[in-house]
Order: sequence, then C-alpha cells, then structure tokens
Amino acid sequence: MKQYKLWVALCTVLMAVPAVSQDNVIDEVVWVVGDEAILKSDVEESRLYFMMSGQKMEGNPYCVIPEQLAIQKLFLHQAAIDSVEVSDQEAINEVEREMNMRISQIGSKEKMEEYFGKTSTQIREELRETVRDRMIVERMQQKLLGDIRLTPAEIRKGYAQMSSEEIPFVPTQVEVQIITQQPEIPQEEIERVKAELRDYTERVNSGEAQFSTLAVFYSQDPLSARRGGELDAFGRGEMVPEFSAVAFNMTEPNKVSKIVETEFGFHIIQLIEKRGDRVRARHILRKPEVPIESLNASMHYLDSLAGEIRSGKISFNDAVAFSADKNTRKNFGLMSNDQTLSSRFELQDLPQEVAKVVYEMEVDEVSAPFMMIDPKTGKDICAIVKLKNRIEGHKATPTEDFQVIKEVMEGKMRQEKLEAWIKEKQKTTYVRINENWRDCEFMYPGWGQN
Repeated sequence: MKQYKLWVALCTVLMAVPAVSQDNVIDEVVWVVGDEAILKSDVEESRLYFMMSGQKMEGNPYCVIPEQLAIQKLFLHQAAIDSVEVSDQEAINEVEREMNMRISQIGSKEKMEEYFGKTSTQIREELRETVRDRMIVERMQQKLLGDIRLTPAEIRKGYAQMSSEEIPFVPTQVEVQIITQQPEIPQEEIERVKAELRDYTERVNSGEAQFSTLAVFYSQDPLSARRGGELDAFGRGEMVPEFSAVAFNMTEPNKVSKIVETEFGFHIIQLIEKRGDRVRARHILRKPEVPIESLNASMHYLDSLAGEIRSGKISFNDAVAFSADKNTRKNFGLMSNDQTLSSRFELQDLPQEVAKVVYEMEVDEVSAPFMMIDPKTGKDICAIVKLKNRIEGHKATPTEDFQVIKEVMEGKMRQEKLEAWIKEKQKTTYVRINENWRDCEFMYPGWGQN
C-alpha cells in the first residue's frame, strides 16, 4: 500500500507545481517516456514544493520523483489509447475548487498572487492541464481496477492467511448517545441580525461598499469570509434547500438576494455566475447571539433530564424524544460517524467538546450538561451524552471489525493490480534515462530495458 500512497501523494503535489518559480534552473531532459520528456525543472519544482509543504519523502528525491512522473505518463498514455477523457466543464470545476482551496489556505486572492508571483488568471491557466491530467489518471486507474469487491467468505479466508504483522490494529473506539437542546433566541435578536443584513444590502446597492469587503469584515462563515464570501461552485443538491432555492433563482450577477434563513443562520447572497447546472456565489452569514439566560435555561433543563435518567424515571432512549438533534433523534441519540458510516468513533474523530467529556466516562454513565458547537451548523448548543460502548484497542477480527479487514484486503488487491499493470507497461514502453540519473534504487526496476 505504501507505494500506491506515495504515487497518490506525488500526483497531488504535481497539481501545484506549475506555480513554483524556477527561473534559476538550467533545464535538461532527464527521462523520456514514450514520446514525453521529463525535465530537470519538473523534478526540481516537485522537490521544492515538497520542502515548502513540510512533507517527508523516503528515498532520494532525484530518483523517487522522476520515477513517479514516469508512472503518471504511463497512465496518461494508456488513457489516450482507451479514450479516457475529462470534459472541459469538469476540469474547470475542479480548477475552481483548487483555486478556492489555495485562497483559503493563504488568506486571500491578493496574498495568493503575491505568494506565487503571478496573477490568479495565470495560476488558473497553469493548473488547468495538471488538474486535467490528474483527473484522467484517476479515471484510468479506476478503469483498470474495475469494481473490486470481496465476498464475506473470501474475507474470512484471507484473514486466516494473514500474518500477525499484516492484521491491522484498531485503536480504541467509542459509541456515544447524545441529547441536545437549542437555546431559545429572542425575536428581537433575530430582528437585529436581519437589520444588519439589510444594511449590508443597501450599502452594496448604493455603491458605498463591495459585497466581498463586507463579507471579509462581517460574515460569520470563516472559510468563505477569507475569500470575500466566495463559495466553491456548487450544484443544486450540494447546499441546504433554502440556500439553493434562492441562489439558483438569481439571474443577475452582482445583485444581492433577499435574506435567507437556514439551519446555519441568516444569509444574503450575491450571484457571481452560472455555468450549466452549477453556480458560483458569495454570501454573508450572520448568526443571532444566544443570550446567557437562554443558555442557562437549556443547561438547567438538561441537568434535570440527566437526573431523571440516572434515577431510572426515564430511559435515555425515551429521553431522546426531547432532543433538538433531528439527525440522532430517530436513532435513540446514537451519533453517526460520517467518515466510516458506522456508530464507532476514535476519540479524535468526535467533536472536541464531546471527546473531552467521554474520555473519562464509564460505559452507561450519563454526563453532566455541557455547551458545544454543533459540528454541522456551527451554532451554540447544550448537550448531555451517554457512553454506550467502549471498544478497547485491539488487533482486527472478522467478528468485530469486518469492514476494516475488508478495506485492507481490497486495498491490497488494488495495489497489487496496479503494480502488475505498471510492470507490464514498462516492458512495452520506450524509456530513456539520462546517464547521470540512472544510479537509483527504483521502486519498479526495469526502466529502459525494453
């Protein structure tokens, strides 16, 4: 698995490489794969990007990087033969996502341009081909791999043949039930927030201020605020319905929408552009403040409810009916891990406030009430939790950890299949390596021997 992960990591890095300036590198061809050249500058740019990003690389970078670039070219060559393509719109959407990610990481579009010494238009153009290549390689890999799925019988048989070192270790996991209360927000506080948003709208419409400037100063969506309120391009089903309904009904760029209420708070939206079935827009989010009196009332209510649960007057499962969390209410309050699609969490995967409370709890214990940030909406809420189960760290077993073992075995099959394809492709592909770049222990011996 290590080799495959290294290739994926390098492929991700190579997306960003064109933005790194290398004017001082004397260029030369170091590898030729088929009719494609790998330049010294390509290798040097990748190496410097790894250094800047703080990533570690095992082995000599002047051996590892050109070999991984060569592997990428093998996949691209096969993709051309098999007519594996990526549409212009798909590439554009992914480039916009990458641009937004960079802006978010650096802080603003202006800071990004200063950092790379290029305009955002130049960066976007340089990204287009590398992003397209990455997407093509991913699709080519998927085509080669097909749908690898093991039956339960195959998994049990494979597990029986694993050595002790091959069996994955599963860290301590917990299952947690939760009851939440959303503190009541007075109507006057809601009206105050709406008045703020109406003021922002008037300032934009009058030309007094730019929407993006107001978003930087006032929006309570920290990720988009740093980008002047700009969101990644989104489809109709990718946002909450109330937000999508307004955004997709807007037709004039730069116009400001009416106030939109969602589970996150209150928004105003400015359309940037529509491209097919996707929209680019800015927004400003404002959240009503929860008064201390409402927080105290919710904490007192949950404290009383927890006492009744502990005394046996009501079960935790029945008390969940009073929870404000609609996502867990239908499942007796059991929290769901979106990453694994199960009810088990490692402590670091729980919301921080929940993890702190659960850390020292005993199974079946009910906590005191505490305040937390709702991980889905970002709102202040109050909660009590019950530790339903604790599974101590252990070597995976088919009975307890079937999905873990399944993923490990299927991942190994994917790795072996890709490795076999690469080795076979080496035999039929012309490869020439500059004599000064041959003294390497390559991951895949046999380059240039066809």
